[in-house]
Amino acid sequence: MADLRFAIVGCGRIAPRHADNLSRLAGARLVAASDVDPRRVAAFADKYKLRPFRSIEELCAWGTFDVACVCTPSGLHADHAVQLAAAGKHVVVEKPMALTVSDADRMIAAASASGVKLFVVKQNRFNLPVVALRKALEAGRFGRLVLGTVRVRWSRDQAYYDQDSWRGTWALDGGVLANQASHHIDLLEWCMGEVQTVYAKTATQLVDIECEDTAVAVLRFTSGALGLVEATTAVRPKDLEGSLSILGERGTVEIGGFAVNEIRHFNFTDKLPEDDGVRSEYSVNPPDVYGFGHHAYLQNVLDVLRDDAEAVVDGWEGRRSLELITALYVSAETGREIEVRSNREVSRLGRRP
Repeated sequence: MADLRFAIVGCGRIAPRHADNLSRLAGARLVAASDVDPRRVAAFADKYKLRPFRSIEELCAWGTFDVACVCTPSGLHADHAVQLAAAGKHVVVEKPMALTVSDADRMIAAASASGVKLFVVKQNRFNLPVVALRKALEAGRFGRLVLGTVRVRWSRDQAYYDQDSWRGTWALDGGVLANQASHHIDLLEWCMGEVQTVYAKTATQLVDIECEDTAVAVLRFTSGALGLVEATTAVRPKDLEGSLSILGERGTVEIGGFAVNEIRHFNFTDKLPEDDGVRSEYSVNPPDVYGFGHHAYLQNVLDVLRDDAEAVVDGWEGRRSLELITALYVSAETGREIEVRSNREVSRLGRRP
């Protein structure tokens, strides 16, 4: 079977992670890249020996590729995914898939109309401690779920936001909830089940941006369990943690580390012989969290397109996560508790001037 040919749209901060992992995947071949910055795309294409394009229109007109990884600013994901789908290309889009639910719907509809696949990157689902946690959940070892929490305590200073004019804006990026904490919020819902209501507060504490750098939220799941989200990029002087805790009537798991990559507690009332091994094996695993999950995620993309496997995160699953993030913003802006699935209000997130 011939290799699947990949193109990268947007050659910014996340693009090398896609390129490096695609270069190591059997059955994948990276052939092109596009970016509106001619110097950036030239440097990127030279590094990876690719054909460079200065616009997505030029890339689609060339057309000699099968799959595109969309690594542009979040507020542009929808337009780019729709263009690629219309050109008959499968789409892998970075998180969040879009900034509004209506844009997510456009992306899903465009992929369906063209008969192509839409994938949304949620690579932390492949972190080995998360895999161990998910296995315990599916085996019913927790019993009734009681409380789920995530903490994102990272550092993003003014220099980070000043790198590009779109960072920290409502139109193209969002704040810590939409950007840095979106993976952790996805994991919380993936583990605890559907969220019924949210109540959130946000603040901009240490940087000059439109959006929030700090947020807290209380969640109620349809199961009756509760949840907490604590997210900030205002930690100084450096990153502290990205963690996930799941508490049930018969067990507790806490995953910490920089990005949910270290099992701190793995305790169950009904202990299994392999439990001690889980904790020691995944005490820090993967040690280099950058790129680990992307490799496994892109392998899943290959498996879906070549072998008809099931997608881990498709467009509908990405939309589900975006609905939750939208509800968090609506709650913060209105000061009300918001019903997630019945919410029809829109926030400032994704709103163009």
